[in-house]
Amino acid sequence: MNQTIHRREFLSVYTGLTASVLLPGWTWAADPPQDIKITRILRFDLVGKRIKLAGKNSRLDVHGDRSTDRMIRVYTDAGIEGLGQCRADEKALSPLLGRSLSDLFRADEKAMVLPEGVGTMAFWDLLGKAKKRPVYDLLGGSGQRRVPAYDGSIYFADLLPQYADRWQDRFKEEVDMGLKRGHRAFKVKIGRGAKWMPAEDGFERDKAVIKTIHKHAGPDVAIGVDMNNGYDLARTQRLLGDLPDVNIAWIEEPFPEQVDQDLEIKTFIKEHKLKTLLADGETQGTLEPFKPFMEARAIDVFQGDMNLFGIEGILKEAAMARDFGLQVAPHNWGSLIGFYSMLHVGRAVTNFYRAENDPLDSDVLIADGYTIQDGLATVPDSPGFGLKINEGRFAATIKPHFDIEL
Repeated sequence: MNQTIHRREFLSVYTGLTASVLLPGWTWAADPPQDIKITRILRFDLVGKRIKLAGKNSRLDVHGDRSTDRMIRVYTDAGIEGLGQCRADEKALSPLLGRSLSDLFRADEKAMVLPEGVGTMAFWDLLGKAKKRPVYDLLGGSGQRRVPAYDGSIYFADLLPQYADRWQDRFKEEVDMGLKRGHRAFKVKIGRGAKWMPAEDGFERDKAVIKTIHKHAGPDVAIGVDMNNGYDLARTQRLLGDLPDVNIAWIEEPFPEQVDQDLEIKTFIKEHKLKTLLADGETQGTLEPFKPFMEARAIDVFQGDMNLFGIEGILKEAAMARDFGLQVAPHNWGSLIGFYSMLHVGRAVTNFYRAENDPLDSDVLIADGYTIQDGLATVPDSPGFGLKINEGRFAATIKPHFDIEL
């Protein structure tokens, strides 16, 4: 499986999933208003700042303290505006100018129809505002009222020079940061021996970090581990066997997915009476490769990327997984806006495991009503996604990539 999603792969996803997607299990209330037309589209970057520096993982160097979402603001002649993540260029978006909101939806097919490569979040936001309903309600609203979430930001702080001589204390501090933000589950990056340390030394450090975090956080806090394909079958079994008291909640990407080896891990987990789930799939570019793993029930939790697959793609993934009694937990590292989009999907489907939170903040985005408490995220009942722009900060700090209008 390739570790990098290229533009061609990105566009192929939307060709298959966005151009005309049948959305399983939806209840379509009514056609959108006929008289709302798109008059202007503005593309910009939304920069989020992390609460801390994110270090290395098993494959990549320091991730930094910032991340960027590519966004659009979609204006209409009705005075309502859609806001959402979208990587499409001016050429792809221009044909939408002058189009009616109703033209973008096929009520008889429960489908969205947009140009190739255009993400749909902003247009769902428009529809929700036009109908005065939150997006999760438009998507069915059959999931949990409060969506389980986890802090995915525990990277290799011990390999940052400023913390090398006090790394145990630094991990405790980072856990405390997450607890303060309402989290009660953490994903811990491991796999130091794949690139940054001798294999056995890295393995022992991985275990020491997990033990430090588990002891500090306490037994009521869930811990998952993410190897980013930096382990192999034998080492994954060793890790689980060496840490039975931690009872790791989930392991993610231990090695490149193989049905037979994934089934061996699941057999090992069952034989050792652990409750650990196996999660994988974030580097896939289409849903098709998931099918043999679902049919074999070789993976418990499927992790298609939230912004790559979009709302429709994750809904389709969830429907596929549900048929086999499996769950989804979209990958969402490096995206502030993807977290909010994902929470609406979590409110919409019944087999949603946890929402990945990269702890980012932005003074340009107003996200009233989104909170995390006791590990559960609330989703506001505001129309659309309930997200707003701080116009003062936008004007002062944002330089649009383009701004097109009728």
